[in-house]
Amino acid sequence: MSEQAPVQTFVVGIDRDAVVRRRAMVSRLQRRGAWVTLGIGGVGILGALYALIAFQGAGLWPFALLLMASMVPLVLSTVLALRLDAERQRWYAANELPPVALRMSPKGLELACDGAAYPVILPWPTVRGFKQTKVFGQFVLDLQLAPGIGATTAGVRGLDQAAVRAVVKPSPLLKPTGLFLVNSLDQPVHVIEQALKHFSEGRAAISRGGR
Repeated sequence: MSEQAPVQTFVVGIDRDAVVRRRAMVSRLQRRGAWVTLGIGGVGILGALYALIAFQGAGLWPFALLLMASMVPLVLSTVLALRLDAERQRWYAANELPPVALRMSPKGLELACDGAAYPVILPWPTVRGFKQTKVFGQFVLDLQLAPGIGATTAGVRGLDQAAVRAVVKPSPLLKPTGLFLVNSLDQPVHVIEQALKHFSEGRAAISRGGR
Protein backbone atom coordinates (compact mmCIF):
# COMPACT_ATOMS: atom_id res chain seq x y z
CA MET A 1 0.00 0.00 0.00
CA SER A 2 1.57 3.29 -1.10
CA GLU A 3 1.77 6.32 1.16
CA GLN A 4 -0.63 9.17 0.50
CA ALA A 5 1.05 12.14 -1.19
CA PRO A 6 1.16 15.30 0.94
CA VAL A 7 -1.24 18.12 0.08
CA GLN A 8 0.62 20.65 -2.09
CA THR A 9 -1.92 23.49 -1.97
CA PHE A 10 -4.80 24.67 0.20
CA VAL A 11 -7.44 26.86 -1.44
CA VAL A 12 -10.06 29.02 0.27
CA GLY A 13 -12.94 30.00 -1.98
CA ILE A 14 -15.33 32.94 -1.83
CA ASP A 15 -19.10 33.15 -1.28
CA ARG A 16 -19.94 35.56 -4.08
CA ASP A 17 -23.28 36.70 -2.64
CA ALA A 18 -21.69 37.49 0.74
CA VAL A 19 -18.93 39.52 -0.92
CA VAL A 20 -21.40 41.51 -3.03
CA ARG A 21 -23.49 42.30 0.06
CA ARG A 22 -20.42 43.41 1.99
CA ARG A 23 -19.20 45.56 -0.89
CA ALA A 24 -22.49 47.44 -0.88
CA MET A 25 -22.52 47.79 2.92
CA VAL A 26 -18.92 49.01 3.16
CA SER A 27 -19.44 51.50 0.34
CA ARG A 28 -22.63 52.83 1.92
CA LEU A 29 -21.14 53.19 5.41
CA GLN A 30 -17.86 54.70 4.17
CA ARG A 31 -19.62 57.28 2.03
CA ARG A 32 -22.00 58.16 4.85
CA GLY A 33 -19.10 58.54 7.27
CA ALA A 34 -17.17 60.60 4.72
CA TRP A 35 -20.00 63.10 4.31
CA VAL A 36 -20.51 63.38 8.07
CA THR A 37 -16.78 64.01 8.49
CA LEU A 38 -16.87 66.63 5.74
CA GLY A 39 -19.79 68.32 7.47
CA ILE A 40 -17.89 68.51 10.75
CA GLY A 41 -14.79 69.85 9.00
CA GLY A 42 -16.84 72.40 7.06
CA VAL A 43 -18.58 73.69 10.19
CA GLY A 44 -15.23 74.02 11.95
CA ILE A 45 -13.65 75.95 9.07
CA LEU A 46 -16.66 78.25 8.71
CA GLY A 47 -16.66 78.86 12.46
CA ALA A 48 -12.99 79.77 12.36
CA LEU A 49 -13.53 82.14 9.43
CA TYR A 50 -16.44 83.79 11.23
CA ALA A 51 -14.27 84.30 14.32
CA LEU A 52 -11.51 85.86 12.21
CA ILE A 53 -13.93 88.32 10.64
CA ALA A 54 -16.18 89.08 13.62
CA PHE A 55 -13.44 89.43 16.24
CA GLN A 56 -10.59 90.98 14.28
CA GLY A 57 -9.38 93.11 17.16
CA ALA A 58 -9.78 90.54 19.91
CA GLY A 59 -6.56 88.66 19.24
CA LEU A 60 -8.36 85.41 18.50
CA TRP A 61 -6.71 84.83 15.14
CA PRO A 62 -4.14 82.24 16.42
CA PHE A 63 -6.93 80.09 17.83
CA ALA A 64 -9.01 80.48 14.67
CA LEU A 65 -6.09 79.43 12.49
CA LEU A 66 -5.40 76.47 14.79
CA LEU A 67 -9.04 75.40 14.49
CA MET A 68 -8.90 75.65 10.71
CA ALA A 69 -5.69 73.60 10.61
CA SER A 70 -7.26 70.91 12.81
CA MET A 71 -10.18 70.59 10.37
CA VAL A 72 -7.96 70.03 7.32
CA PRO A 73 -7.35 66.29 8.05
CA LEU A 74 -11.11 65.76 8.25
CA VAL A 75 -11.61 67.28 4.81
CA LEU A 76 -8.68 65.29 3.40
CA SER A 77 -10.07 62.04 4.82
CA THR A 78 -13.38 62.72 3.08
CA VAL A 79 -11.70 63.30 -0.28
CA LEU A 80 -9.56 60.19 0.17
CA ALA A 81 -12.50 57.98 1.18
CA LEU A 82 -14.74 59.15 -1.69
CA ARG A 83 -11.95 58.77 -4.25
CA LEU A 84 -11.11 55.26 -3.04
CA ASP A 85 -14.77 54.26 -3.14
CA ALA A 86 -15.15 55.61 -6.68
CA GLU A 87 -12.06 53.69 -7.82
CA ARG A 88 -13.40 50.50 -6.25
CA GLN A 89 -16.80 50.86 -7.90
CA ARG A 90 -15.18 51.32 -11.31
CA TRP A 91 -13.02 48.25 -10.72
CA TYR A 92 -16.01 46.18 -9.58
CA ALA A 93 -17.90 47.13 -12.74
CA ALA A 94 -15.02 46.15 -15.02
CA ASN A 95 -13.83 42.94 -13.33
CA GLU A 96 -15.30 39.63 -12.25
CA LEU A 97 -15.08 38.54 -8.64
CA PRO A 98 -12.12 36.12 -8.26
CA PRO A 99 -13.23 32.56 -7.38
CA VAL A 100 -10.43 32.10 -4.83
CA ALA A 101 -9.75 34.28 -1.78
CA LEU A 102 -6.41 32.79 -0.83
CA ARG A 103 -4.15 29.94 -1.77
CA MET A 104 -1.39 28.38 0.31
CA SER A 105 1.53 26.27 -0.86
CA PRO A 106 4.95 25.39 0.53
CA LYS A 107 6.33 28.44 -1.33
CA GLY A 108 4.03 31.02 0.21
CA LEU A 109 0.66 32.74 0.42
CA GLU A 110 -1.38 34.07 -2.52
CA LEU A 111 -4.18 36.57 -1.80
CA ALA A 112 -6.93 37.91 -4.05
CA CYS A 113 -7.50 41.38 -2.60
CA ASP A 114 -10.86 42.91 -3.48
CA GLY A 115 -10.30 45.69 -6.03
CA ALA A 116 -6.75 44.64 -6.97
CA ALA A 117 -5.86 43.84 -10.58
CA TYR A 118 -3.73 40.79 -9.71
CA PRO A 119 -3.07 38.60 -6.64
CA VAL A 120 -0.68 39.43 -3.85
CA ILE A 121 2.13 36.86 -3.51
CA LEU A 122 4.01 36.57 -0.23
CA PRO A 123 6.79 34.09 0.65
CA TRP A 124 6.24 32.57 4.10
CA PRO A 125 9.10 34.43 5.83
CA THR A 126 7.25 37.68 5.06
CA VAL A 127 3.96 36.62 6.68
CA ARG A 128 2.99 36.61 10.36
CA GLY A 129 -0.55 35.46 9.54
CA PHE A 130 -3.94 37.11 10.04
CA LYS A 131 -5.72 38.94 12.84
CA GLN A 132 -9.43 38.37 13.26
CA THR A 133 -11.17 41.63 14.15
CA LYS A 134 -14.68 43.05 14.02
CA VAL A 135 -15.42 45.83 11.52
CA PHE A 136 -18.87 47.25 10.72
CA GLY A 137 -20.35 44.55 12.98
CA GLN A 138 -18.79 41.61 11.11
CA PHE A 139 -15.65 39.56 11.64
CA VAL A 140 -12.86 40.06 9.12
CA LEU A 141 -9.32 38.81 8.64
CA ASP A 142 -6.53 41.40 8.48
CA LEU A 143 -3.22 40.43 6.94
CA GLN A 144 -0.26 40.67 9.34
CA LEU A 145 3.12 41.09 7.65
CA ALA A 146 6.50 40.53 9.23
CA PRO A 147 8.27 43.74 10.34
CA GLY A 148 9.95 45.67 7.55
CA ILE A 149 8.15 43.90 4.70
CA GLY A 150 7.10 46.06 1.75
CA ALA A 151 6.36 46.03 -1.96
CA THR A 152 10.07 45.89 -2.85
CA THR A 153 10.91 42.92 -0.60
CA ALA A 154 12.39 39.99 -2.53
CA GLY A 155 9.71 37.54 -3.65
CA VAL A 156 6.81 39.87 -2.77
CA ARG A 157 4.37 40.83 -5.54
CA GLY A 158 1.30 43.06 -5.57
CA LEU A 159 1.63 45.04 -2.33
CA ASP A 160 2.07 48.28 -4.28
CA GLN A 161 -1.50 48.20 -5.65
CA ALA A 162 -3.73 50.97 -4.24
CA ALA A 163 -6.53 48.58 -3.28
CA VAL A 164 -4.05 46.41 -1.38
CA ARG A 165 -2.43 49.32 0.43
CA ALA A 166 -5.87 50.51 1.53
CA VAL A 167 -6.47 47.31 3.53
CA VAL A 168 -2.98 46.03 4.38
CA LYS A 169 -1.47 49.36 5.45
CA PRO A 170 -4.47 51.70 5.56
CA SER A 171 -4.09 55.43 5.76
CA PRO A 172 -4.67 56.81 9.29
CA LEU A 173 -7.35 58.98 7.68
CA LEU A 174 -9.43 55.93 6.68
CA LYS A 175 -11.30 53.38 8.76
CA PRO A 176 -9.82 49.92 8.13
CA THR A 177 -12.21 47.48 6.45
CA GLY A 178 -10.31 44.20 6.70
CA LEU A 179 -8.97 42.00 3.93
CA PHE A 180 -11.45 39.08 4.02
CA LEU A 181 -14.95 38.85 5.49
CA VAL A 182 -14.99 35.63 7.54
CA ASN A 183 -18.57 34.79 6.50
CA SER A 184 -17.62 34.99 2.82
CA LEU A 185 -14.94 32.28 3.05
CA ASP A 186 -15.80 28.64 2.36
CA GLN A 187 -13.44 27.38 5.09
CA PRO A 188 -13.80 28.06 8.84
CA VAL A 189 -11.16 30.14 10.58
CA HIS A 190 -9.71 27.26 12.60
CA VAL A 191 -9.16 25.21 9.42
CA ILE A 192 -7.47 28.17 7.72
CA GLU A 193 -5.22 28.56 10.76
CA GLN A 194 -4.25 24.88 10.65
CA ALA A 195 -3.29 25.25 6.99
CA LEU A 196 -1.30 28.43 7.75
CA LYS A 197 0.71 26.66 10.44
CA HIS A 198 1.25 23.60 8.23
CA PHE A 199 2.47 25.38 5.09
CA SER A 200 4.46 28.06 6.93
CA GLU A 201 6.07 25.46 9.19
CA GLY A 202 4.71 27.23 12.25
CA ARG A 203 5.66 30.78 11.22
CA ALA A 204 2.12 32.04 10.60
CA ALA A 205 -1.09 31.86 12.65
CA ILE A 206 -4.37 33.71 13.29
CA SER A 207 -4.67 35.98 16.31
CA ARG A 208 -7.91 37.30 17.75
CA GLY A 209 -8.63 40.91 18.51
CA GLY A 210 -11.39 43.47 18.30
CA ARG A 211 -12.30 47.00 17.34
